[in-house]
Amino acid sequence: MHKEENEAIRRRIFNAVEGMSDEKLNEKPAEGKWSPMQILDHLQLMENVIARNISKELERETSKKAVKKPIQLTVSRAIKVDAPSYTVPSDDFIKLDEMKGRLKKSREYLNAVYDNASEEPLKSKSLPHPVFGNVPLVQWFPFVGLHEKRHLKQLEETLREIDEKLKQ
Repeated sequence: MHKEENEAIRRRIFNAVEGMSDEKLNEKPAEGKWSPMQILDHLQLMENVIARNISKELERETSKKAVKKPIQLTVSRAIKVDAPSYTVPSDDFIKLDEMKGRLKKSREYLNAVYDNASEEPLKSKSLPHPVFGNVPLVQWFPFVGLHEKRHLKQLEETLREIDEKLKQ
């Protein structure tokens, strides 16, 4: 279920940037804001970190059991969360084709972790989240899609701001 939803959100993200120049996608709408490419970079960094952390947690002998959290709140941009330092995007100029490749690899990694995990440890083990506290591993897979949905709104807003900036 989460795979289909995650893929639908990813398609919407790719559709939002389809046909745009690499120059526009690397443009920041204003000082202190991320460019569209940085938003995409953040998504692949986050997805890789989550996949790697789930994989490590599955290998651990012991892990905290956690109750399900209201991860659907992730899509609300009313709750501001600073990106962890290891998911802050690069300032490097990146071509869209290269970023699509990175996003494809991070999704393959996440799906492989899920496909190779047993259901019981996914339900009985957890990882900490800065807002929700310990979140069961099984919820981290749909969380990725919700996180991307949140950033899709940011991406659309950023593209509008860049269009306005370029009109001036």
